[in-house]
Amino acid sequence: MSDRRRVVITGMGLVSPLGLAVDVFWERLLAGESGVAPIQHFDVTNFAVRFGGACRQFNAADHLDRKEIKRLDRFAQMALVAAKQAHADSGLADGDVEPSKFGVITGSGIGGLLELEEQHLRLREKGPSKVSAFTIPKLMVNAASGSISIMFGAKGPNTAVATACASATNAMGDALYAIRRGDAEVMVTGGAEAALTPLGLAAFASMKALSERNDEPARASRPFDRDREGFVMGEGAGMFIFEEYEHAKKRGARIYAEVLGYGMSGDANHITQPDEQGRGGAAAMSNALRDSRIAPDRVVYINAHGTGTPLGDVAETLAIKSVFGGHARNLRISSTKSSIGHLLGASGGVELAATVMAIANGVVPPTINLENPAEGCDLDYTPLKPQDARVDVAMSNSFGFGGHNACIVIGRTG
Repeated sequence: MSDRRRVVITGMGLVSPLGLAVDVFWERLLAGESGVAPIQHFDVTNFAVRFGGACRQFNAADHLDRKEIKRLDRFAQMALVAAKQAHADSGLADGDVEPSKFGVITGSGIGGLLELEEQHLRLREKGPSKVSAFTIPKLMVNAASGSISIMFGAKGPNTAVATACASATNAMGDALYAIRRGDAEVMVTGGAEAALTPLGLAAFASMKALSERNDEPARASRPFDRDREGFVMGEGAGMFIFEEYEHAKKRGARIYAEVLGYGMSGDANHITQPDEQGRGGAAAMSNALRDSRIAPDRVVYINAHGTGTPLGDVAETLAIKSVFGGHARNLRISSTKSSIGHLLGASGGVELAATVMAIANGVVPPTINLENPAEGCDLDYTPLKPQDARVDVAMSNSFGFGGHNACIVIGRTG
C-alpha cells in the first residue's frame, strides 16, 4: 500500500504545428513529418529568420465564440482549446468532481506577447485613449489558467507558472503535488505559448539563438546533429487532466499513464546558457527519479529537451550520462522539437503528450534531421525513424532560460 496519493493522466489535448489533436499529432510525428515552414502570418521580408513552427491549422473562431476570442490572446485561446479537448477526452461529466477539488495550473514563458505588440503600436500611432481595455487581461501569463477555471467552474488550486521553457513541466509538477497533498482530486495542467510574433522572432534572432536555415525550414531543427545551429521557434498548447488514481478508478476513467514523480533545479550559472557539464539538468532528473521511487535502470525512454543548440545538446547528453551511468547506452532518447520546433513555455506539455503516447503505443518517436551525430552526442537519439519498444517508464525534460530545469517521470499503470 502506497503512503501517498497516486496521480494518473486521464485526458489529453493538443494544439501543435503538426495538428490540433493528439492522434493527428502522433500520426504525423511517427511519419517523420515536419511542422516547420515559412512564416505566412506576418511579413518577414527583412527578418534574418523567416520560418517557424506555426499552428497554421488553428483558427480560434472554429473553437471559441466571438466574446472569448476578443478577450483572449492567441496563447490563451490555444490553452482553452487544448483544455477543452483534454476535458472531453477524460470523460469527466458534471458532478464527477467537487468544484473546490478541481484546479488549474498552467505554464507560459511569455504570455500575451502578440497583444502587447499590437497595443504598443496603437499607443504610438493613435494615442493612449485608444489602448484596449482588454490589454492587461490578455497579456498576463495567468490569463490561461484563469480562463480555464472559469470555463469549467474549477474552484480549487489555481496558479500560473512562468519559468521560460520549463514552464509547462513546472506547472505539471505543481499539479502533481496539489493532488498528492489532497488539495485537489482533478487538475487541468500543461502549457501554452504563442510568441511567434514579429517582436518574438526578431528578439530571439538578435540573440543568435535561432537557426537561419531559411532555404530548408523543415530541416532546420536538428537536435544532436553535427550541423545544428540553433533552435526553431514554434507555438502551441498541451493540456492534461491529472487525476487522483482512486477518483479515476471509481468513475471508470481510461488511464493513459501514471505520473510517478517530478524534479526541478536551478543552474545558477547564466541567464541564457546552460551549465556546460549539465549539472543542473542532472539534478532535476535525479530529483525526479528520487521522487518517483524508482531505480534509474527502469527508465526506457527520455523525451529530451533537445533544442538543437550547440551547448544545450551536449550538456543534456552529459547530464543523462551522469544520472544513468552505464544504463545511458540502453536508453531510447528522442527530441520531438526536430518535428515541431521549440514551443518555449508550451514545450513540456506537448512533449509529455508524445511521451504518454510512446508508453501507450509501444513506439519511440524519432528525432528527424539527425543525420550526423555531433561530437559529444553519442547516445541513441532514435534518428530519422521511430523504434518499437515496450516503454514502462519514461521521462520528459524541460530546461529554460534563467537556469530553470524540470523533469517529470511517468509510467504504465499495472
